[in-house]
Amino acid sequence: MPASSRASGLLAGAALDAVFADPRRGHPVAAFGRAAGALERRMHAPSRRRGAAYAALLTGAAAAAGLAAERLARTPAARAALTAVAAWAVVGGTSLGREGRAMAALLEAGDLDAARARLSHLCARDPRGLTAGELARATVESVAENTSDAVVAPLVWGAVAGVPGLLAYRAVNTLDAMVGYRDDRYGAFGWASARLDDLANWAPARLTAALAAACAPLVGGDPRRTWAVVRRDGAAHPSPNAGRCEAAFAGALGVRLGGVNVYGGRSERRPGLGDGPPPGVADIRRAVRLSRAVGVAAAAVCAAVAWTLERTR
Repeated sequence: MPASSRASGLLAGAALDAVFADPRRGHPVAAFGRAAGALERRMHAPSRRRGAAYAALLTGAAAAAGLAAERLARTPAARAALTAVAAWAVVGGTSLGREGRAMAALLEAGDLDAARARLSHLCARDPRGLTAGELARATVESVAENTSDAVVAPLVWGAVAGVPGLLAYRAVNTLDAMVGYRDDRYGAFGWASARLDDLANWAPARLTAALAAACAPLVGGDPRRTWAVVRRDGAAHPSPNAGRCEAAFAGALGVRLGGVNVYGGRSERRPGLGDGPPPGVADIRRAVRLSRAVGVAAAAVCAAVAWTLERTR
């Protein structure tokens, strides 16, 4: 694919997401999720081997579909348009920002019941009994992690692998959200999906942290202090990737993230990330602004990478 086609397609896809957000009906990711769910019901077994075959089959199918579509798009304009549509389908920055602002509005209004019900749009944390401060922390942490998962990572894979990379990454991330749990049902079957997601997000998470540090002044933060927090605290998180993103947002916002989280009745104590007080409701809107800035910067960086890679070929 010519350099201008991939790079311009990524920029156009990011712009489409900014204007239109995710399609509300007929979303291709939702269709993929339904197909993956049907296949999981047929293939499921408490076996890492079966789970690896499941992940390989679905991720390979997504990549193959992207490759076939690229081969059918024979002109530069058609390839740019295809890349733009694929990027729009898999990038979710605008929807992420809307959910963050919706949580902020509910907490500002003091409607804790509605805020607890809304939290499931952002993460799988059990919201029952959470205070306003705990809901604010959950929201800031989710915005930080999903800035990488929903925005930076698909753009990175689109830059290095075009439409197949965009679709395969979203398949990997969706499978992790569906089966990548450490519970009785998915501990073995979902192991491959979870590890594949860790691998796919390794570089994007670190780019997210670097861009959050660079954009920290936009939310009153300091780049050096932010990066110092990433280096000090990022590896303390049980996730090899989420910790870097959360530490970067904590450093940029001047807050302290981490604490006890409950998932399906199981409590997990996460280490503290950053310095300062726990995030308040006002910090949610600051986190959303930082996420948006990181997304814009990531689109520019990834378009430049795509242009450079294709030019060197």
